[in-house]
This record gives sequence, C-alpha cells and structure tokens, in this order.
Amino acid sequence: MAKVVRFHETGGPEVLRVEETPVGDPGPGEVRIRHAAVGCNFADTYFRSGYYPAQLPAGIGVEGAGTVEAVGEGVTGFAPGDRVAYNGSPLGAYSEARVMPAAPLFKLPDAIAFEDAAASTMRGLSATYWLAKTNPRMQAGDTILLHAAAGGVGLLAVQLAKLMGLRVIGTVSSEAKAEKARSLGCDEIIFYRREDVAARVKELTDGEGVTTVFDSVGKDTFEGSLKSLKRRGVLVGCGTASGPFPPIDAFQLMMQGSVHFTRPAFADYYADPAERAELSALWFGHLAAGRVKVEIGQRYALEDCVAAHRALEAGQTIGSSIFML
Repeated sequence: MAKVVRFHETGGPEVLRVEETPVGDPGPGEVRIRHAAVGCNFADTYFRSGYYPAQLPAGIGVEGAGTVEAVGEGVTGFAPGDRVAYNGSPLGAYSEARVMPAAPLFKLPDAIAFEDAAASTMRGLSATYWLAKTNPRMQAGDTILLHAAAGGVGLLAVQLAKLMGLRVIGTVSSEAKAEKARSLGCDEIIFYRREDVAARVKELTDGEGVTTVFDSVGKDTFEGSLKSLKRRGVLVGCGTASGPFPPIDAFQLMMQGSVHFTRPAFADYYADPAERAELSALWFGHLAAGRVKVEIGQRYALEDCVAAHRALEAGQTIGSSIFML
C-alpha cells in the first residue's frame, strides 16, 4: 500500500484527497518507482480544476524522482536500483510509489539530489527547450522579457538565459521576488502590478523592444507582451496562469512589426529521440555541473497538498515547490 493524492471531481484545491492504494507490479513496458520527492507544478492545478481533461477519479502530478524498484517485460535501459527522474503522463506522481510507463524516465546522475530533480525536471527541461528551440534567430547579446521571473521555471530560465549570453528583463510582483530574481542573474526588473510592462521594456531597450518574450501568465499579460517585441520578434506563450491567451489576430501581428506567436507544448519538443537526448543532456549537464542552482522555496508532505495548491494559485510561492516523501 502507498499514500497517493487523488481527486474524484474537478474544482478547487479542496477536491484533493490523500488515499491509500495498492501499488502492484509493473506490466510490459512499465516500472515501479519509489519516490523520494515529487514536483508540485502549476500545470497540476489545470488538471485538478478541469482546464486540462482527466478521466475521473484521477491521480495528480507528472513529475517525480526516486529509485526503480522493479521493471516489467520489455523494459531496457533501466534496472532495479537506478536513480531516475521523469516528467510526463500518466497522472499520478503525488504518491509514495507508483507503477508507470518507462518511456518518460531519465537516468539521474549521482551528482543531482532527488529533491533538486523533482523540483526542476519539468521546469528545467521546459526552460531549456523554450530558450534553445522556440526562436532559432535568438543569439548572445539579445534582450528577452521573462514573465514570472521568480517562479519555479522563471528562476531556472534566468540562469539558462545568462549562460547563453542573453540580457534578461524579468517581471515580478514583489520586492522579495525581485531580490531573488536579481540574485540569480536577472538584469532588469519590472513590477508588473504597478508598472506598464511594454512602456518599461521600451525604456530599457532604447525604444526597440525585445527579441523574445516568454509569457507564462497568458490572458492578463498578452497585450503587453506583444507590444514589448521588436520587429520580427517572437512571443512564446508558455503558460496560462491568468487564463488562456486570447484569439490571435493575424493583422495585429503584422502591424506590431511582423512578429510571431507560438504556443509550444513540452511533448512536441521531446517526442523525437535525438532531440530529447540533446535537450536532456543540456539540462542535466548544467545541473550536475552546478552551473544552475535550483531554488526550492516550499517543501510539503503529501497531506499538505491542499495548502500547496492554494499557495501556488495565490502567487505566494518563490522558486519551486515539492513534496518530500
């Protein structure tokens, strides 16, 4: 038996329940993992609320790190005792142990602690493909705008961007978050609740705008993000914390300076084995070598799942949130 977090109906954080369930043995193509730590991500709230579909009753969570206990028929590349991390479906990471497909697993270097892996596998791999793939024209010396720069993904993206030689303008909501973002390399800060983001971006770029905007907020920031771009810039819609992006007006994109909008999905950048290997080697290499620091701002027990989701949705977290097992 193992503790798991499940929801039987969609809604607010209160629908989450901690239950006991049998774990079982892995079938063909599957492994059984004993978790050491599990990631708590904003995307989890989308499944819980019903914004992303899930077959009910459902487990929750897509990111974890731990040790392989058993492997099923046909599994190659993994064996009992291996240290692993993962990001991907099916739901169910909020658990002490689980059986899941082997396909999403990554071998975890010994130099990376389980809690750092749980706090950064999804976030780090996401920030890696955003920066490496979504705007191929971006190069060292360019300036980018990064929304939610003090969030779990944001703090990792700041560090990766600086390793790439980029100038980073980050948006935050408080002085505490500004201090944290600056400490990890953010060059300029905009307080989005009291400043006109696009106007400040133009001031900070001598009226030119930025090469790329990474917008994980969505509805509330879309217009400002678009106006912050330089000619032929790219707006990367990488999250919808405030709600979905509005319908895209092609004429508006032209009038803004022949800019581009893309709404990338993690799965599409990690589907090709060669690209998956390239991006994961890049991320885990930086992490293992200590070139990137993982900021874990909140640690919870599974029993604290309701409070964890409330804090996440209220914007009260700094850095990554994880469940410790």
